[in-house]
Amino acid sequence: MSQSPDPNDAPGDSGREGIASPPPSFDAQILALLPQLRRYSRSLTRSDAESEDLLQDCVEKALTHRSQWQGANIRAWAYKIMTNLHLNARRAIARRPSVGIEEAETVAASALPSDPLARNRLVQALEILPKEARAVLMLVAVEGHSYQEVADMLAIPVGTVMSRLSRARQMLRQKLQEENVIHLRSPR
Repeated sequence: MSQSPDPNDAPGDSGREGIASPPPSFDAQILALLPQLRRYSRSLTRSDAESEDLLQDCVEKALTHRSQWQGANIRAWAYKIMTNLHLNARRAIARRPSVGIEEAETVAASALPSDPLARNRLVQALEILPKEARAVLMLVAVEGHSYQEVADMLAIPVGTVMSRLSRARQMLRQKLQEENVIHLRSPR
């Protein structure tokens, strides 16, 4: 007896379990990376406007150069593009320094954190980190990349990643401990 197709089945769905779905498209994979890339661009530039520009440039370059992607780790590939774009922009600025007009007026106000003092202390502590150490810290601690992925993205040895991360954590710990000191007056 032949079985009639179930009208609830999707077209092309044979109802068999265990069949692998096709891998997500290149565009879909890039789209899924946007939140992570946005956080990383913000950590590199420390400016909302610059981070959005960097993110847009990164996505544009990834999409226009998709033929260069070798099908391995798209996340590492996209982070490497962003890192290189950022470094190239910094070098260009160093060669031709300039100051934006009314720079302070164009900065958008961020949402208020639950504890503005804690957020300010953390931002100040991150500001003292060298940019290389801050980039490694953000990629490992915030974005969750492995040491090897970060080494590949930044084109540095794994040992350098580990030492920069260790120094960044130590510097943050010291700075935040300094900020938590409460001086009490002696009773009279």
